[in-house]
Amino acid sequence: MTTYPEIPKLNNRRIVVKLGTSTLTDGTTHLSQPRLVDLVRQVSLLRSAHAEVVLVSSGAIAIGRAELNFPDLPKDIPAKQMLAAVGQPRLMDLWARLFAIYNHTIAQVLLTRDDLRFRSRYLNARNTLLALLAQGVIPVVNENDTVATEEIRVGDNDNLSALVANLIDADLLVLLTDREGLLTADPRKEPDARLVARVDTPEIGPELWEAAGGGGGLGTGGMATKLQSADLARRSGAAVVIARGKSPDILLRILREEPVGTYFTPTMSAMESRKRYILTGGKAGRLQVDSGAVAALFQGRSLLPAGLVDVAGEFNRGETLSVCDLDGREIARGLVNYNHVDCCNLRGRQSQEIEALLGYFYGDEIIHRNNMVLIQKGQKISDSRL
Repeated sequence: MTTYPEIPKLNNRRIVVKLGTSTLTDGTTHLSQPRLVDLVRQVSLLRSAHAEVVLVSSGAIAIGRAELNFPDLPKDIPAKQMLAAVGQPRLMDLWARLFAIYNHTIAQVLLTRDDLRFRSRYLNARNTLLALLAQGVIPVVNENDTVATEEIRVGDNDNLSALVANLIDADLLVLLTDREGLLTADPRKEPDARLVARVDTPEIGPELWEAAGGGGGLGTGGMATKLQSADLARRSGAAVVIARGKSPDILLRILREEPVGTYFTPTMSAMESRKRYILTGGKAGRLQVDSGAVAALFQGRSLLPAGLVDVAGEFNRGETLSVCDLDGREIARGLVNYNHVDCCNLRGRQSQEIEALLGYFYGDEIIHRNNMVLIQKGQKISDSRL
């Protein structure tokens, strides 16, 4: 009987795993199915330990190129989009068949930069991913290469994975590559380059950026883009590990906190990152709530439509609003689930009436408690300060 290494119970720890082309192909020109099988086995074990896992998977263009027998094509976006269109469904079919061995369901999620730039689309993507994780589904994310133009491309899956980690408030981002981690120099130029085991400083030093160098191989990224990804993800509250994807049981060893690869400590917690975003963003409008809602907010509850008394300003879903009591004192700020017209229509109504009133449903709350920052000492504001 095969025995698998024990891993700790993770209590729904949320993990993003980025799989680069060099890892998935095992250094060849084709996807390595044995490598994919082994990665699927490890992810399945993480799921059994109650981890929530999102994969950011490269490989669509590599599959498309192989499927078309490696045509000689220009290195422009239309050619890459064509290859991605050929390869993406085949990549997803392969992932689906492999995860089915372990009775796991996957879902395809294709994103562009605009999906993460505009707040309403950001919230739609976030809600979809969180709903999938809540149902035990494993999202497989890739950039929507077939429609992305230069202006809306993320550009590489390293940075996309960091944006996804921010999107879902991940605890950990794992970047699997063909190197053992971040080295003190480019090993192709300096054979004595050593592994950087940890990066604990708030800022990544210039010597590490210089050591990261450029990219190469089949993928679009390199160690430099992985360093960019790590820098972004740790600022949104995630720890980051860069490690060699072909190392035995690498994901399990990382979750057991073995000293493998390069570990980057988060520079702030996910909650601190979210609070900073809410507090420093401009206020697009104001909601006035009754005394019952005020009491509920300070008990850690969400703002429901029943407690909403008045709406000021014109705003869209996902924008930052002030929440005030009946005396006009600001008691909280938060990201609203509905636009200003919807909020006006929902004043004083019950949550179960939302879909019937609006014809759609973004949640029971006007502002969810996870997207709200309480201001303990309320201060009176006027419409001119919105």
